[in-house]
Amino acid sequence: MTHKEVGHNFLAKLGKKRLRPGGITATNWLIEQGYFSKDSKVLEVACNRCTTSIELAQRFGCQIEAVDMDPQALDQARSNIGKAQVGHLIKLHQANAMKLPFEDDSFDIVINEAMLTMLRNKAKEKAVAEYLRVLKPGGILLTHDVSYENSHMEEELSQLSQTINANVEPLHVNKWIDLYKNAGFSKVTESHGRMTLMSTSGMIKDEGLFAACLILYRGMKKENRDQFLKMYRFFNKTGKDLRYIAVASQK
Repeated sequence: MTHKEVGHNFLAKLGKKRLRPGGITATNWLIEQGYFSKDSKVLEVACNRCTTSIELAQRFGCQIEAVDMDPQALDQARSNIGKAQVGHLIKLHQANAMKLPFEDDSFDIVINEAMLTMLRNKAKEKAVAEYLRVLKPGGILLTHDVSYENSHMEEELSQLSQTINANVEPLHVNKWIDLYKNAGFSKVTESHGRMTLMSTSGMIKDEGLFAACLILYRGMKKENRDQFLKMYRFFNKTGKDLRYIAVASQK
């Protein structure tokens, strides 16, 4: 029986570093909304391999606490941090987003990309409440998730879970905004657009031409081909109406 690998782990194995639905475009929009500086105290939730945290540390010199539940992802993050020589700026923790090991009012910025989509609605609410709790007054929550504008997406959403081998629950664009407003955030702004995770042009923009070609080459190897083509066809055909949404919410 073929082992079904979770989508983002599969893509990471192929060499993809940006594992977010809107790629570098959405992440850069979030960074612009965060007003980062060397004095910012930052928390990244679901840091995975720490691609974003490393870039923030290198660019701004800010202090970052990074958490993830997956010990293997944290091991890879630790290696990446060491190679980037930013270990003095990033501290890793194995922790649950719904029970963060930090005091109230601890951070200027919380960033969380592509994780809330994977939680059921009550769990989404609980995680967002935790982000609000650990943010300082006036602090900013930056999130990046899967969304849609067409209300009749039941079949596509069902196929999404089967395609990436993970239970996911994306929300309509308006529902994402409501999630943050209902949690108590005072100001919510968003940007959304077509998902670029598996488009050829998106991979080139996110990874560079050489790395994108290498990912495609590895994806078409015999042992990877079935899952790679399944994901590629879904995101570029069946699920082409899915969107990314990037949201900046101020406490």
